[in-house]
Amino acid sequence: MIAQFIQDDDMIDYTPTADTPAGAVVVVGDLVAVALRPIPANTLGSVAAEGIFDFPKTAGTGTAISGGTKVYWDTVNNVATATAGTLKYIGKTTRDAADADTKVRVRLQQ
Repeated sequence: MIAQFIQDDDMIDYTPTADTPAGAVVVVGDLVAVALRPIPANTLGSVAAEGIFDFPKTAGTGTAISGGTKVYWDTVNNVATATAGTLKYIGKTTRDAADADTKVRVRLQQ
């Protein structure tokens, strides 16, 4: 069989089991995406799998993240972190985030 084009890969189909607000970080297996619009529960919508987004991060001493660093999504605390562990890879930062910053700018990469 020859591969059949389905859709561009910047957005992917997603049907949530609960209402998903715009800006929600969506984790499907190892894929991390972002809802650009609200998606009602059990309704087909789409989420962004590419792009540059500001993700929440923990502020405080020792939490700075340099530009170009790989970051991961912590589903328990709902923050991006440079500590991998068993967390899901989001992408790489596009600029520095200081200890005091509560957001980090990330280029989604899957």
